[in-house]
Amino acid sequence: MTNDLLRKYNLRPKKGLGQNFLTDPNHLRKIVAAAELTPADTVLEIGPGLGALTLPLTETARAVVAVEMDADMVRVLSAELSAPNFRLVQADILSVQPAEVLADNLPDFSPGDDYMVVANVPYYITSGIIRHLLENEHPPRRTVLTIQKEVAQRITAQPGKMSVLAVSVQFYGAPTLCHTIPANAFSPPPKVDSAVLRIDRHPSPPVPVDDPRQFFRVVNAGFSQKRKQLKNSLSAGLHRPQSEVVPLLESAGIDPRRRAETLSLAEWAALTRALFN
Repeated sequence: MTNDLLRKYNLRPKKGLGQNFLTDPNHLRKIVAAAELTPADTVLEIGPGLGALTLPLTETARAVVAVEMDADMVRVLSAELSAPNFRLVQADILSVQPAEVLADNLPDFSPGDDYMVVANVPYYITSGIIRHLLENEHPPRRTVLTIQKEVAQRITAQPGKMSVLAVSVQFYGAPTLCHTIPANAFSPPPKVDSAVLRIDRHPSPPVPVDDPRQFFRVVNAGFSQKRKQLKNSLSAGLHRPQSEVVPLLESAGIDPRRRAETLSLAEWAALTRALFN
């Protein structure tokens, strides 16, 4: 189907837009299954491309609104997919508010209503998309993304292998690596394997934090020199002397010699309270 459509419309995948089209129907079914959609669900799809994932989404969900920035893909989808519960919007997802796009295109949807995101996203803007979705005023209840396998593994890491990305995602939701997808399931195949990542939004932060901005200020400072001990990275990142940082780390029950990658979310929260309360 993918190659047939490309030939029909005289198109080629655009490397600059990260267009690697998933063509394996088994993996497409697994992505939809990972979302656990019901006939009552509203779905926002990002970068539908030629519609390989869009079609099974329209067969499962109540409504699907797809946001696509490539005018050529919009032209193909407009001609080829005419499901009554499908709406297509030409836009850059990073420049629009997801819930507002849904409200603008679905008369029975309000920005505060529940929705899900299901998408195969370009690798080069994966982190930006995840941040845009999770930090949004009206984030999705569940997000299912096909992303680079290595990035999915980083996001689902546990203390000992944590990163700023892992802490950020796990603060907002519970991530699960559902399954992996080999490169040869795409056309053209990317240079790396992919994985389906599911993020279920926390109804409230999983750790007690008075001000998320302070929490992430501490996290970013801790990882600013991740190969160094926390007493060094926090001192440099927060512009505080070690003589002040070390006792605060100890008061939070954290050995000042530890490194940022070893801390849990609860420890970052305890450290934030020690530093700012």
